[in-house]
Formats: sequence, structure tokens, C-alpha cells
Amino acid sequence: MTRIAFIGLGNMGGGMAANQAKAQHHVMAFDLSAAAVDKAVAAGCHAAASVAEAVADAEVVITMLPAGPHVRAVYGEQVLAHAPRSALLIDCSTIDVESARAVAQQAKAAGFRFADAPVSGGIMAAEAGTLAFMVGCEAADFPAVEAALAPMSRVTIHAGEAGAGQAAKICNNMLLGVSMLGTCEAFALAEKLGLAADRFFEIASKSSGQCWSVSTYCPVPGVGPSTPADHGYEGGFATAMMLKDLKLAQDAAAKAGASTPMGAQAEALYALFDANGFGGKDFSAIIELMRGRLGELR
Repeated sequence: MTRIAFIGLGNMGGGMAANQAKAQHHVMAFDLSAAAVDKAVAAGCHAAASVAEAVADAEVVITMLPAGPHVRAVYGEQVLAHAPRSALLIDCSTIDVESARAVAQQAKAAGFRFADAPVSGGIMAAEAGTLAFMVGCEAADFPAVEAALAPMSRVTIHAGEAGAGQAAKICNNMLLGVSMLGTCEAFALAEKLGLAADRFFEIASKSSGQCWSVSTYCPVPGVGPSTPADHGYEGGFATAMMLKDLKLAQDAAAKAGASTPMGAQAEALYALFDANGFGGKDFSAIIELMRGRLGELR
């Protein structure tokens, strides 16, 4: 049994912490939301009154926080001051590469092992323990990181040194955002041309148009494997979260001097969709924007 401190019990973190408890680890859970802590306790975790209490005797510290400033503050002001130097620190938040590298340097200077390990898979995968982790850390630390993430993971990949996990995450999600827009446009056009969605799905999923957005996460209800489209576009990966990742990608591109015109257009379209009040809907719901049928989502 490993002593784990889990900080951040939101839509993703709650399911992740529960899977650590399910694996018979002793999980000290903390969140600013008392309701989130209560839910974690019901799933087998133990409540901590503060970050300091959660990490005091931890062998592994896992954080799942909203943004870079939160990660910098939690580690800089609380975790590094109160966790044992032997603890393995893993941040699973999706944040900017610069913040990930800054926290890694600060942790290393304080004598800790640290990894940035953002996830792919969404709420359902967090609850099922089938997330994909992209890890930035020193090569020697990766086996320990992989073992610590195992109860929550379908696959864990070492992307490189500090910050590489975040770089992989934002590049992957930029690609996903762009490919979903293309998929939605294609299904909307097929519909206008009188081509049945199930026929187009069968063709596109077996020909050169095949991609994850078509074959695994189809944005049309009743077509292919079950997706959020079959549940009113609820659950899955919220539009607001996709927009956050696209903004991170554009910020990183600007700082690196990279040209990402498709990523910029994807950000603009998801920003429009979010501004219309659909930030809580799954990102594949943007097909209704392509169809001109946003009223059906309300």
C-alpha cells in the first residue's frame, strides 16, 4: 500500500483519486470544495484538511489543478515545504510548458523528483482508469512515475525531459481539435448532399478519411461506437476544456515562433461556440454550428 496525497478533486481528479483508492492505496485527498472531498471519501479516500496535511507523510503526491498559476502556487507555497524529500511529485494538470518547467526546476532544487504528466481521455476515462499519460521527467524517474500512475492509466508514455509531457498534450489536443472540425464539416456536408450518416461513417472509417474523430468519437448520434453525441453531447471532453488547450497551444506557438494557422482557426471556432453558451457541451457538439442548428442544443 502506497501513501498518496491527491490534490485537486474536480471532474477529472475525483475519478483519478478514486481509482488510486480502489487499487488499495492510502489516499489523502484535498480540494477547496468540501463536496468534492466528501465524494472522494465515499470512494475510499481519506479527507485532508489542507495540502500540508495531505502531503505530510506521502510517498507520492499527485496534483490535478486548473491552470499554471495554481500549480506554481500549490507546489511553491505548500507541497515543497511540507512533503518528505523522498516523495515523488507528479502534476497531471494541463498547463503551459513554461510553468511545468519552472515547477520542475524548483522541485529539483529542493531535492524532489518531479514529473509533469498531463492526461488524455476525458471524464469517462478518468473514472474507468483508462487515461493516457504523457510524461515529462528524468529518464531514471520514469519507472517510478509509470508505477504510480498505473491504477489510473491505459498507457503511460515518456515524452522526454521536464515540460515534454505538457508539450505533447497541447500538440495532441490541437491535432484533435482540428481533426474534429474537419470531421464535423464532412458529416454536415454529407448530410446536405443527401448521403446517410451511417453510410458516410462506414466509408470514411475504412478509407483515407479515417481518424479517431470519425471512427471512435463520431459527432453524429446513432453512428459508430457510443459517444457523447448519443447522450445529448453531455460528458466527454467539454468545449471549454478544448478551448483552454487550444489557447495553450497558440501561446506556446507564439513563444516558439511556430506557424499554426489551423490551430489558430480551431481556437477561433471553439471560442465562438463557447461564447454562444456551449462551453459545457462535449467539443464534438460543434457539428451543430456547422449544421446551423445551434438551437437544438439548448
